[in-house]
Amino acid sequence: MSTSLNASATPAGKTTEAAPGAPSAHGLALRGVDHTARPTWKLRETVAFYRDILGLPLIHVISARGWGPATHPDFLHFFFDSGNGSTIAFFYYLGSEPPVAMRDRPPMAPVPDDHVFDATHTAWLVEGQDELRAWKKKLEDAGLQVSVETTHEVIESIYVRDPNGYFIEFTRKLRPLTQVDALDGQLTLQAALEAEDEARAGQRRVSDIAEIWSRKARLVAEHVRPGQAQVSPAVRIFVPRVREFAALVDDARGRGDCRVDTLGDYDRIESDGPIEFRRKALGLKPAIWYGLFTGGVQGRIETLDRDCARIVPEAA
Repeated sequence: MSTSLNASATPAGKTTEAAPGAPSAHGLALRGVDHTARPTWKLRETVAFYRDILGLPLIHVISARGWGPATHPDFLHFFFDSGNGSTIAFFYYLGSEPPVAMRDRPPMAPVPDDHVFDATHTAWLVEGQDELRAWKKKLEDAGLQVSVETTHEVIESIYVRDPNGYFIEFTRKLRPLTQVDALDGQLTLQAALEAEDEARAGQRRVSDIAEIWSRKARLVAEHVRPGQAQVSPAVRIFVPRVREFAALVDDARGRGDCRVDTLGDYDRIESDGPIEFRRKALGLKPAIWYGLFTGGVQGRIETLDRDCARIVPEAA
């Protein structure tokens, strides 16, 4: 079964600026995030971190008898102002013990060693590189371990852990999101949904991103040339026309073993034989490098490690 997200062509480089609260097809509209919330078993430390170190005003506390099932403890639900009318909140359950996963969790550096636990995190927006580095110094001066600056395509971030072990991110925007990003995102999710449907039908699970990238290459080929997509033994790499992947296209243009065509919102790199790229030669940070083929790839990814990416034709 194929799931389409109805991706459509949009002008390259146009910034996405959906009106806040614009009604959807069913006439309803969400008006922004009111608050996010997490549990804590460290009341004093959590207040000190968010109020005293991050400087977020404590603006509201609910104190209540447990009103859920018999196992629901009495609690405090406290809120910090997180800007633009939103808050970040915590539940403190009186007299309760944290679950084993939290209670026995050792102190961890602010790196994503536990990808499941750290997927739930809060990212705070700062203005520019100088402000990001000023926050890094402030956090380190408070005795906290702070990660190195990490670039993720359209943002650059540092990370720290709060007293509960939750991942806290400080991030600056590197560029505005455009309609190219929205289109490419739609095609990526369509490829992922189709791959999951096919895998489920075969009683298996998708575990290799190359399966999604391969399917996406076919979707992009159909998008840029509707009804003219051709099956070819050549290696083909589709690259969305955004600046973080421009080095890949520039490298391919300067080589004799590649052909580069511009097809609307994408550049297409093509070769009749294997293509190999080196991360340092492209000047890419690891977090971008590992998503190098996010635009879609036709061919077999023989190598994609920290330093080298090599794609060979499927028949090879």
